[in-house]
Amino acid sequence: MTVRAILTLKGRDCVTIAPDATLAEAANLLFEHRIGALVITGPEHRVVGILSERDIVHQLSILGGGALTQPVASAMTREVVTCTEDETIPDLMQRMTTHRFRHVPVLDRGRLAGIVSIGDVVKHRVAELEREHDALKEYIATA
Repeated sequence: MTVRAILTLKGRDCVTIAPDATLAEAANLLFEHRIGALVITGPEHRVVGILSERDIVHQLSILGGGALTQPVASAMTREVVTCTEDETIPDLMQRMTTHRFRHVPVLDRGRLAGIVSIGDVVKHRVAELEREHDALKEYIATA
């Protein structure tokens, strides 16, 4: 199975924000959409960064409440690990686990095509295991 299967089920919507928006605006978007990360996009929907809840908390711990007036660019991760729709789910799961990140933007020809979270990956993998389990049970019952 590939990342495409996850995007087909969950959709390709991805909440983005500009690098010059404030961390307060970013926090509001995270809360409003009940998500854990925002993709930072520049011209032509190109990914220039990613901002997670952890990034905002880190800035708050350094600057206090004043952090919320800072631009997203001051807290975002600039070296974004991305994937394509053709990447296998086990490969993506391994990279997310090894590098300890929870959100990966999906690119199609260099442009943002969606985002997957570790929750999306785990949910898909559990469903796949359940299907395999059911198939084995049926096979044993009819053998």
